[in-house]
Amino acid sequence: MSTRRLLEWGGLAAGVVLIAFGATALYMGVDGRGTVRDSLKQEQIYFGDASDPAVAKHADQWAGEQVRTGDQARAFALVMREHALESSGGLTYAQMGRFQSAANPSDPAGTSDEAAAAKDSSGAPLANTARNTWVTETALSTALNVSYMAEQISLFGMVVGVALLLTGIGLMILALAALGGRFREEAAGTARITTEVATLGH
Repeated sequence: MSTRRLLEWGGLAAGVVLIAFGATALYMGVDGRGTVRDSLKQEQIYFGDASDPAVAKHADQWAGEQVRTGDQARAFALVMREHALESSGGLTYAQMGRFQSAANPSDPAGTSDEAAAAKDSSGAPLANTARNTWVTETALSTALNVSYMAEQISLFGMVVGVALLLTGIGLMILALAALGGRFREEAAGTARITTEVATLGH
């Protein structure tokens, strides 16, 4: 088999492989996106009313609606962060102490000094509830942000799948055109030889 023929058949095979990979990537992207949305729907998360400043700021268009998409999950995570900041007086997790302050129990900053911490009846230091709220908020918002990221990756997979399909189809068209031209050349050559032989015979 000549090098040209090998390249022509190789191009055809590469086109088939690209189409297969493209179809697989497209299927996986669609399936991943559907899984994210089904999982979010099962959690029964709803945005608050638009009168909530956090909702008005980050999710005004979805006020009162159920969280079903990655974009909505991202917006809800931002709303949760606003609420957590409100409850902590603007302090983040790293800015708050582990324990409730004995001197000022209502201060969300708390203290990390056990000696200065408020104690329960057994003498154990009381946990800083504002800091614990941040732990819960971080866990839930991280899960929502992962849903957003997963949906974006799924969309990227779908785009890549379409690109691979189009590339594979284009490569196959070129390969088939080259092979078709080759076959026509060979057929024309065979016909010419046959004609010449017939002419010489007469």
